[in-house]
Amino acid sequence: MNEERMSYAQAGVDISKGNQAVELIKPLVKSTYRREVITELGGFGGLFALDLKKYKEPVLVSGTDGVGTKLKIAFQLNNHETVGIDAVAMCVNDILVLGAEPLFFLDYLAVGKLEPSQVAAIVKGIAEGCRQAGCALIGGETAEMPGFYPPGEYDVAGFAVGIVDREKIIDGSSIKPGDIILGLPSTGLHSNGYSLARKVFLEKANYSLEEFIPDLQGKLGDILLEPTKIYVSLIKTILSRVKIKGMAHITGGGLVENIPRILPEGTRAVIKKGTWPVLPVFKLMQKLGNIAEEEMYRTFNMGIGMVLIVDQNDTEEIFKVCQELGEKVYEIGYICSGESKVIFKQD
Repeated sequence: MNEERMSYAQAGVDISKGNQAVELIKPLVKSTYRREVITELGGFGGLFALDLKKYKEPVLVSGTDGVGTKLKIAFQLNNHETVGIDAVAMCVNDILVLGAEPLFFLDYLAVGKLEPSQVAAIVKGIAEGCRQAGCALIGGETAEMPGFYPPGEYDVAGFAVGIVDREKIIDGSSIKPGDIILGLPSTGLHSNGYSLARKVFLEKANYSLEEFIPDLQGKLGDILLEPTKIYVSLIKTILSRVKIKGMAHITGGGLVENIPRILPEGTRAVIKKGTWPVLPVFKLMQKLGNIAEEEMYRTFNMGIGMVLIVDQNDTEEIFKVCQELGEKVYEIGYICSGESKVIFKQD
C-alpha cells in the first residue's frame, strides 16, 4: 500500500518562496547599513560593533511596537509600501524621547501565505524608515503561518535599540512651572486610533477608501495610509543647539495620557486649544462619528505627533532651528504647579 508523501509545502509553508523573499530584500537591507554593522543578512543574529569611545557612560535604550489595525487599510488597498515606515517610526520615536540615537532595528513579519513581492514591499518601507531614522536594519524574521492569518493579511512589529550618554538622558525630572510646551505636527493619525477611524469612515459613513473626500482634499485611503512622521533628524539638530527637558511621543492615549508620563510630581501641563491646526481628518471623523471632544483628545494625536518641554528662554532658538530646516513647530502650552495631568484651555 502506497501512502501519499507529505511535505511542508503541502502544509502551506513554501521554503523556496522564503528564500526568494530574502534575495529580494537583501539590497533594501544593505541600503540601511551604518559603518558599525559587521554582519550580512541571513545569519542567526545581527552584529553591531558599538563605538564606545564616543560616549562617557553609554546607556542602551530599547523599544518595540507594531502598526496595529492600520494594516487593515493596507490590506484593502493592496498597498504595502508605507506600513514599514510606521513600524520603524513607532519604535524610534519612542526611544528618541529619552534622548537616544537609534542604532539598529529588527522586524518581525508574520504572514498567512508568503508572497515574495508583498514581503519585499513591506521591507522596502521598513528600509525607508530606517534611512529616515539613521539606524541600520540588521535582521528580522519572516514567519509563514498558514491558517493563522487570512490570505493576503499579515502582522508586522519592530524592535529598535538606541544609545545615549547617561548624563544626557532626557527624563523630564528638570521640568518646572513656567516651562513652555512645544508641539511638532503629525502627518495624520500616525498609527493609532484606526479601529475607531475605520468604524466611522467605512462603517458609519460608508465611505470607500478609493473615494475622493473634498473635506480631506484627497482619497480617504491615501489620507489614512499616510506614514507616521519620524522625528529623529529634527530632534538631533535641536539637541545640538539647546536643551530639551522632556519629550512625549503622542501615540495611543493622545495628549491626555502621554504628556503626564514625563511630568515630575507637582507639575501640570496646560494645553491651549487653537494654538495649532487640527488636521481635517480629525475634524471630519469627529463630525461623522459624533465623537465627544474629550474622546478625540485621548484617542488621537489631533495633529501633534511629538511634544517638547523646554525652558522659556530656549523657545526662540527652537523656532529658528525649525525654520532653517523647513519644519513647523507650535507653542501649545505651558507648565504650572498642580497634579501631574493635562488640562485644556481655549486660547
